[in-house]
Amino acid sequence: MAKNLEISILLDFYGEMLTDKQRDFLDLYYNEDLSLSEIAENEGITRQGVRDSIKRAEAQLFDMESKLRLSSRFEELRKGLKEINECADNIFSFNLEHSLSREINDNVARIKSLAEYLSEE
Repeated sequence: MAKNLEISILLDFYGEMLTDKQRDFLDLYYNEDLSLSEIAENEGITRQGVRDSIKRAEAQLFDMESKLRLSSRFEELRKGLKEINECADNIFSFNLEHSLSREINDNVARIKSLAEYLSEE
């Protein structure tokens, strides 16, 4: 995964655990694509000060993810739900081709509905 995307995702999960300034700097740098110099000028501090703050914040995000694994668990759940949907589609197709059991179709619809609901959470 590209570092910019990874930092943005981790910021979504753990951003509230950073200081306001760290969160703002990461957002400006990674999401708004401002340079260190632009952020420094806007904040009235040195470019090095912005860089140091960003590097500390990045380290904190990676440390939190290594301990809590919220982002990786979310990705695993997302992949699992996608696979559940694919399996339900396969069961539905097989059922149509062979016996057309209404009960199976109803259960497949329920599985797909639950998977969709869980993926929206």
